[in-house]
Amino acid sequence: MIASTLVAAAFAAEEKKEISTMSNSNEVAVIKTNEGEMVVQFWTDAAPNTIENFKKLARQGFYDGTIFHRIVKGFMIQGGDPNSKDAAKEDAYGQGGPGYEIKAEFNNHSHDRGVLSMARGPNPDSAGSQFFICLAPVRRLDGQYTTFGKLIKGDDVLEKIGNTSIERNAQGEMSKPTKRVVIESVKIVPANSLK
Repeated sequence: MIASTLVAAAFAAEEKKEISTMSNSNEVAVIKTNEGEMVVQFWTDAAPNTIENFKKLARQGFYDGTIFHRIVKGFMIQGGDPNSKDAAKEDAYGQGGPGYEIKAEFNNHSHDRGVLSMARGPNPDSAGSQFFICLAPVRRLDGQYTTFGKLIKGDDVLEKIGNTSIERNAQGEMSKPTKRVVIESVKIVPANSLK
């Protein structure tokens, strides 16, 4: 009986520790690309599970070496597909993920310039690892896609990536970058560690 109580107490303590780590609202994401760095502040009030999923993937190095495989002028840049690490899988860009899907967390944060949101398929609960950053306000996406943060640094980098030359992709959309815009790393760091 005592052993099971100790195990339960240890589990509760571990769970509490995990929750406090999870709800660490003073962490930011530093997205390092071959075009420069962008820093994202998370909206912890908006989409806690989406944020934790993004942080978990970032900490695992999941995003390292992926590219912004889809750039739509005046709309957004999209990345986070593991298929995009391999140039030979170009026809499958946009189809990759972490092997699971997460539930949508629609909220009151609008899709404004610099806002980070989850890409998904036709099913609202089909997001996994792919995300996009808005190049302009896109109100039609509000309440349809999960917004979870916004750039606080690197708008010039966003602009540079958004202005990358594009051509038609395998599906005929004018969104395929003519050069690889690589996400070298996504690091989750304390906000107060930034210069």
